[in-house]
Order: sequence, then C-alpha cells, then structure tokens
Amino acid sequence: MALDTETLNLLIDAVRRFVHERLIPAEDELAASGEVPPDIVKEMRDLGLFGLSISPDYGGLGLTMEEEVRVVFELGQTSPAFRSLAGTNIGIGSQAIVLAGTDEQRANYLPKLASGELIGSFALTEPDAGSDAMSLRVSAERDGDCYVLNGTKRYITNAPIAGLFSVMARTAPERRANSISCFLVEAGAPGLIIGKPDKKMGQAGALTSDVVFDNCRVPASALLGGEEGNGFRTSMRVLDKGRLHISALCVGIADRLLRDAVQYANERKQFGQPIAEFQLIQAMIADSQAELYAARCMVLDAARMRDRGENTTMQAACCKLFSTEMVGRVADRAVQIHGGAGYMSEYAVERFYRDVRLFRIFEGTSQIQQLVIARETIKAHS
Repeated sequence: MALDTETLNLLIDAVRRFVHERLIPAEDELAASGEVPPDIVKEMRDLGLFGLSISPDYGGLGLTMEEEVRVVFELGQTSPAFRSLAGTNIGIGSQAIVLAGTDEQRANYLPKLASGELIGSFALTEPDAGSDAMSLRVSAERDGDCYVLNGTKRYITNAPIAGLFSVMARTAPERRANSISCFLVEAGAPGLIIGKPDKKMGQAGALTSDVVFDNCRVPASALLGGEEGNGFRTSMRVLDKGRLHISALCVGIADRLLRDAVQYANERKQFGQPIAEFQLIQAMIADSQAELYAARCMVLDAARMRDRGENTTMQAACCKLFSTEMVGRVADRAVQIHGGAGYMSEYAVERFYRDVRLFRIFEGTSQIQQLVIARETIKAHS
C-alpha cells in the first residue's frame, strides 16, 4: 500500500538531509578506508533504509516501486557504495525471498534483512556465466535431507560482509530454466568459502568477492520455496525490479554530477568571466540536463507501470540501458567542464567518473538490455 503524500515527503526529506549532512561529508573517508563507517551504518538502519521494499509485516517500510525510486533518487546524490550496502537488502538480496520464499523463510529472514541486522547477497554470476546466466555451473545435489553445493561464484556484491546468500545452482544437467534452483545459504555454512575482496576501478567501499562452495552442505529447508527449478525464473523477476532501482540510482548520481559541474562552471573564470557564460560549456550542461530529465521520466513511468501490476521487462531494460549510458555521458562532461581539475582526486567528479562505469555492466550489460528490448518489441508486434 502506498504511503500518503505527507509521510512520503517526510521520508524523502529525511533521506535528503541524511545524504547531505552525513554521507556527502563522509565520502573521502569512505574512499580512503574502503568501508562504510559503523556509525553511518547504524544511522542507515535507524532510518529504515535496509527495508525500503520489504513489507511492514516483516519490519520494512513496504514502499511501492515509485516510492522506492524517489528515495533512491536522493541516495544517488552521494557515493554509490553507501547505497550498495543497503541495496542488496532492498533488492536482489531480499526479493527472491519476497517473491518465492516459504512462509517460514520469509518469517526467518525478512525481518533481519529489513533491520539491517543481516546483510543479503545475490550469487548468480560465475567465472564462465555472466551474461549467459543459463550456463551457470555451480551444482546442488540432493543427499538425504541436505543438498551439497559445489562451484564458484564471482563478483558477488557484499559477499565479504553478507550473512545470507541467495545462491543460484544447477539441480539438473539440462540447459533449461527449470534446471536451476535457488538456495538460501547462511554465512558460516560448512564448505562456504569467501574470497578476498576484489580490487576494482571504482566504488571503493562497495565490497565484492568470489564465493566458493566446496562440498557445502545445506539443509533441504534452504531450498527457496521448498521446490527445485524456480531459481532462474525468480532471478529474472528479481533483476527486472533491480534494473529500475539501478536506473533511479543513476538519475540521482547524474543530478549530483550536473550540480557539481554547474557550481564549478560558475566559480571558474577564464578570459575574465565564469566559464558558465561560454556557449560550448552551456551546451554540455544543456545536453546533460535534457538526458537527466528524460531518464527521470522513464524511471518514474516504468515504476508506475510496475505498481499497476503490468509487465515491465521491456521498460526496465529500456531504463537500465538509457540511464546507465546517460550517467556515463554526464560524468564525462562533468570532468570536461572541470578541465584539469576534473582529473584530480580532490574533486568528486574524478571518483564518480570511475564509479559510474560499472553500471553499464552489472545487473545485465547494456548489450543484454538491447537484446531484451529487441526481443520484447518483436514479441509485442508479431
């Protein structure tokens, strides 16, 4: 159920103040240490940021998709690593349980995910299965009242700090959707090995690593929904929602980048006047604003469609494609407007320029989005 307008506005205002008063001033500390300060994690929990999309029945805020993206617009105004910490709980780390979990699984895990007591992680990608998720090789074999998992997952967000992994594993050898199942694997399970945190181009503080299963035994009750074969379909549904969330994040980051670029253009003088008065600088600002506006409108429209119960597979892919490419272009222009200063780490645009490059890759590359859009368009007109 949607929040009333006043309550939603109060939530958005609270998140906006938190971002500007607490998160933006902590960006340099985050970049240097590679971790979100513990006091900020606590404040994020207190604000309810880990449970935005989880039902109030389980301690969350139960936001609609439109309400969620409006909040994420605000979270995007700062380093994406802050949002990443809670992002898996909001999206891919909890939504498989929301969509397909048993009553017992929901009651056990969703309150802990909503409070931030438990950090969730979604383990789909493998060394040889990225865009081609159907080719995943991590296996799960039934052994009495347990399943035994073997194989390796790669680039798994929040893996080094996660308490719960939603793991896609093959329970049948055939290459088909119902050969893949989802398992809820708790940290500390025998045979679960977490690799060293990855060294990445950007997004310091957003932790990823390999997750290795070496004869990892989990009880049969760890099988999502209590049935084999629902993993692939569930993961695709989760990714549809996640793509709208990421698109909203890119809108927020682009807004921050444009604001920083305009501020710098007003302060920086060349030839006796602010560079904001030069038409070619204005052209970059105008192009960025137009693309930002288009992306915001797309995300809000798709979110409203999802809230009406409509299929948004194509619209989510359109948003993911356009918004992630858009924020890359805005970041590039922001660096260009800053000139040499934009190449220096003392300015946030240098960090954001590296941070946003990832968005065109994870949760489905731009090329995968193009394939989804084309497939859905051809289907609709055939």
